[in-house]
Amino acid sequence: MKPAPFAYHVPNTIDEALAILGNDPDGSRLLAGGQSLVPMLNLRLANFDNLIDINHISGLDHIRIESDSLVIGALTRQYDVAHNDDVRNRLPVLSNALAHIAHTAISNRGTIVGSLCHADPAAELPAVLTAVGGELVVQSAAGTRTIRANDFFNSSFTTAINPNEVATEVRFDLAGGTSGWSFEEVARRHGDFALVGVVIQMTLEKNAISDVRIVVFGVAATPQRITDAEKRLIGQTLNDATLDQAVADVAAALSPPDDIHATAQYRRHVAGVLVRRGLLRALEDANSSA
Repeated sequence: MKPAPFAYHVPNTIDEALAILGNDPDGSRLLAGGQSLVPMLNLRLANFDNLIDINHISGLDHIRIESDSLVIGALTRQYDVAHNDDVRNRLPVLSNALAHIAHTAISNRGTIVGSLCHADPAAELPAVLTAVGGELVVQSAAGTRTIRANDFFNSSFTTAINPNEVATEVRFDLAGGTSGWSFEEVARRHGDFALVGVVIQMTLEKNAISDVRIVVFGVAATPQRITDAEKRLIGQTLNDATLDQAVADVAAALSPPDDIHATAQYRRHVAGVLVRRGLLRALEDANSSA
């Protein structure tokens, strides 16, 4: 199937892109990697008047480490991030997550920022951002603003970016102290979207948990933080009792959907299994970095 007709624009600067977008924000879409947008166009699930290709704008394909964040530009490809030594050393959970995303042909073109803005509820990268914390930098003709991770994802395929704004980069927070991470997911085949996934970040102080974030994805319209489990684990050490309580908190917090891929009961059970496994792996990772 062919897409519906649209006007194709190739701006060379961010200001040119914003000017085109500002003329018809509701009728325009941005193209970076296009790995989600182009199939939607071909299936006519997306229909608009203007396609703005930002791939010729320079300065949007960076990866850099700042004092407390990993900064990734809007045109940085997933493959380049996955194979970057700074990312592997400073935020290995992101590298681990990228190893589960699609296949090389997709990651060669797909972008980190594009996946976040697409906001698929079963996608890995929104869950990583929710777990480690961070912000999106967005720009419009009126100026630049930042949107924190906790405020960014509104619902399935819906974010807090306004129609006249362009996301120019994402900043992942870098944890200090003795910290560890884990990434777990269950999918039918490697590269498929997860039926259920879990991302955990844990920080230790004197062998006790001083901070922990538990995020489950593929079970709701947005990545879900299990805050009750997080609160109970603060100041604790992991043992059978604390792990059992965390699994119980996961089951109580989730109301996953039934669909053709999996039942709600299956997703709830698997989420508990992955949280138990992920907590132990995050602890092991933290201890190995001490």
